[in-house]
Amino acid sequence: MTDLPNAADPGPGEITVAIRASSLNFHDFAVVSGMIPAEQGRIPMSDGAGEVTAVGEGVTMFSVGDAVVSTFFPEWLDGAPPTSSFRVVPGDGIDGYARQAVTAPETWFTRAPNGWTHAEAATLTCAGLTAWRALFVDTHVKPGDTVLVQGTGGVSIFALQFAKAAGARVIATSSSGEKLERLRELGADEVINYKEVPAWGPKALELTGGQGVDTVVEVGGPGTLDQSMLAARIGGHIALIGVLTGIAGPVQTALLFSKNLRVQGLTVGSRAMQLDMIAGVEANGIKPVISDTFELANLADAFRHQIANKHFGKIAVAI
Repeated sequence: MTDLPNAADPGPGEITVAIRASSLNFHDFAVVSGMIPAEQGRIPMSDGAGEVTAVGEGVTMFSVGDAVVSTFFPEWLDGAPPTSSFRVVPGDGIDGYARQAVTAPETWFTRAPNGWTHAEAATLTCAGLTAWRALFVDTHVKPGDTVLVQGTGGVSIFALQFAKAAGARVIATSSSGEKLERLRELGADEVINYKEVPAWGPKALELTGGQGVDTVVEVGGPGTLDQSMLAARIGGHIALIGVLTGIAGPVQTALLFSKNLRVQGLTVGSRAMQLDMIAGVEANGIKPVISDTFELANLADAFRHQIANKHFGKIAVAI
């Protein structure tokens, strides 16, 4: 593909990528809706996958024709995140991937999983890596563990798939009977309708024989954190990811310390983590769940669909 808009010729260490797909995350909606301030005219979308069309001098990781997927933190390659990393998130601090092409340092991308479409690969940048880190970096889910996932968004579905691949038992929540059945089809061992059982934390405790779950993938925020703490075992791990119910709220500190809980806030992960995840999905034959695909020209409709909570898994954007 030649004469791509929005992309200069690659300089030393850079590659040009024809962007073929993106995928929606709550973070993207927060930016475009003004919940997260961004510069006027910012190109949205943190996720991007496509094909390398040109390479600059000194590039060693990629060749023309390679399928690649973007990283959420271009400057966080490995180890602890640099202080600058949170200021250069694509679609937020810098322009994102709602465009046809981009020229950037080769380290801003990783290879895509073998055999994956561009749309499938684009689901990994934010949702996939967040779930991976929650289960295998900040804690170490192992066979026989119990993991609780909330809802049917991208992070939660990936967490379900990853946990089952690791040999864990999964308890999943949703307010939709239809979605609960789909969660069972994906491997959930137990499901809870939180509309019918608002106190789903004690219910999860009951389903584990009173022991509690080892890890909770907490995507709700302050409105669900208490139930997550009630569901967790003594010394359990709560991966605090989402703010779907708000950005602040009271915390039952007595419950937190009496159960010796580990609450870990996390925001996606590093390039090295992404490479580990890609090796993991290839080894286990995991593919993402994409419920809907929209053309880039209909991006606004994709966000409306997302906020209406009509999706199950990821919403992809074809570019």
